[in-house]
Amino acid sequence: MDQIVRRTPFLSCSVGVSTLLYLHFIYSPGPSRLSSQHVPDHSNVLVQQQKDGEKCDMYKGHWVRDFNGSLYTNFNCTTIPKSKNCFKNGRRDRDFLNWRWKPDRCELPRFNPKTFFQIVKGKKMAFIGDSVAQNHMHSLFCLLSKEETPVPLLEPNDSKNRIIDFNDSVTSSQTWHFPSHDFTVMGLRSNFLVKAEERSAIHGSDSFMYNLNLDKVDDIWAQKLPSLDYAIFSGGHWFFRPNFLYQGIRIDPNVTDLALGFSLRMSYRAVLNYINECKDCKEGIVTIIRTFAPSHFENGFWNDGGSCNRTRPLPELDISWGSRFLELRSFQMEEIERFRRYVTRKKGGKKRFEVMDVTRATQMRPDGHPGLYLNWTKGYNDCLHWCLPGPIDAWNDFLLAILKKEMI
Repeated sequence: MDQIVRRTPFLSCSVGVSTLLYLHFIYSPGPSRLSSQHVPDHSNVLVQQQKDGEKCDMYKGHWVRDFNGSLYTNFNCTTIPKSKNCFKNGRRDRDFLNWRWKPDRCELPRFNPKTFFQIVKGKKMAFIGDSVAQNHMHSLFCLLSKEETPVPLLEPNDSKNRIIDFNDSVTSSQTWHFPSHDFTVMGLRSNFLVKAEERSAIHGSDSFMYNLNLDKVDDIWAQKLPSLDYAIFSGGHWFFRPNFLYQGIRIDPNVTDLALGFSLRMSYRAVLNYINECKDCKEGIVTIIRTFAPSHFENGFWNDGGSCNRTRPLPELDISWGSRFLELRSFQMEEIERFRRYVTRKKGGKKRFEVMDVTRATQMRPDGHPGLYLNWTKGYNDCLHWCLPGPIDAWNDFLLAILKKEMI
């Protein structure tokens, strides 16, 4: 099997056919317009269309003031993981909750749990990806908490004595059920989405380097896929590590620049190929690709003093459009659009592929991270994951809009 090696700026070594590639990442979010506009709650209407009849792009917009605040709190949602419960961990400023996403040419309804449950009754959904995918799933649980709190279910091979709670770190899979609405949610931990294996290190320590098989999807989610009605895929942050890339099809040995974007693109291509060819999957399965969610480290990274102390969205003058995150988003967008065109042309194809484009909106919110207000590691800032409640609750506004669209 051919082997290709990719490098990141964090570690370097001289093995394989790829040259050392220094990736300079600027952890600065994208541009925004701030507004003091008070936006009413449109929870019972669909996303409006533009006057010219074209569908509104709900991902092009800005954050506006909304003093209605969050639809839940850390007191009435009992399923917030401890590391995302920023207020319980000492955060005092609350102004970062007084913003909501406003598309430029239409209104995006706020999340409505009753409407959501009406759509997904009797269905099964999975959040597939890294720890940010879990973060997204827990946001959904909180938004649904006014109607029902999910019950954790044991996997068949789990010990009967194992107690599952919402603070577990999902290393493989967990399943939750809303019995009153016959709705099931799975959290499937798959950091790369494709088959990955950590390389052995000296003295048995973690090497932080992985072998990635870019043409083989991860069994953790592939085995569950036939039971799913909705599959939400996301990821990207783990690709920043130094990874050794494998692919069954030979790649031109003269290739010398296999950047992070290459492995990310090929992983998503493998995912979409697999789903498209899945004969055991439900014919109406909806696949949703959530685009890259930027982190907002400033003046360093995890272990070298990086922080995220902002308390509100950034104004336009403080934002750079040159972020590498938008480039990574474009790879995901290109792959999903390519498959959507293919499925449209294919006669009888009923599988549907959608995109949840959160990158631009999320770039604008450096104020929504746990920062120092976390409890799973001391002395570091978490500028990657998100407080609950917080800005990523808007991702579920997007999710509900997508589900409504799929019903038409």
